[in-house]
Amino acid sequence: MPAEQPHLHLLAKAPLPGRAKTRLMPLLGAEGAAQAHAELVRHCVANACRALPAERITLWTALDHAHPLFGELGAHFGITLRAQPGGDLGARIRHALASTPGPGMVMGSDCPSVTSDLITACAQRLTSHEVVLLPAEDGGYGLIGTQHDYPGLFELIPWGSDRVMAATRQRIEALGLRASYPATVWDVDRPADWQRWKGIQAPM
Repeated sequence: MPAEQPHLHLLAKAPLPGRAKTRLMPLLGAEGAAQAHAELVRHCVANACRALPAERITLWTALDHAHPLFGELGAHFGITLRAQPGGDLGARIRHALASTPGPGMVMGSDCPSVTSDLITACAQRLTSHEVVLLPAEDGGYGLIGTQHDYPGLFELIPWGSDRVMAATRQRIEALGLRASYPATVWDVDRPADWQRWKGIQAPM
């Protein structure tokens, strides 16, 4: 592990029916999609806590900051809970990274292919690179880490599109930053993704 472990910031919505994982609703219904989201958040936090000590992890909450799921995770794992600020995804990522000193990493809660070993690998890459990213199959990314605050890194990125990773790579090159891309990952967004995830989970 690096001499200075990075702080890991997790972004998660409350599992509210009709508000979380809505693209899973055709398969699971509103309540089922919310329960699926809660399962993914629990899995994400557990993976994070296998890779880093709890004091190095913050769960940034959205929609309902007082939701019982967040209280459960905070009490069980001893992680810090904070409310996500307003703004687009780039603004929220940069806010999270700027909230703690030293290197930091940010990831969403719906990317179960980001294992604890992969989180550890990303932390190690940050000792020799200014940026670490895990590109996602859908054109976004599952994790980003930085050594410092780099103004402009998250500006004018087409969030929510399949151009996020490509635009971020261009921005990294324009800023002259050294970046590492340890692995390509996938997230759970649509019914086929959920079935893929449950297929992986079935033997466990």
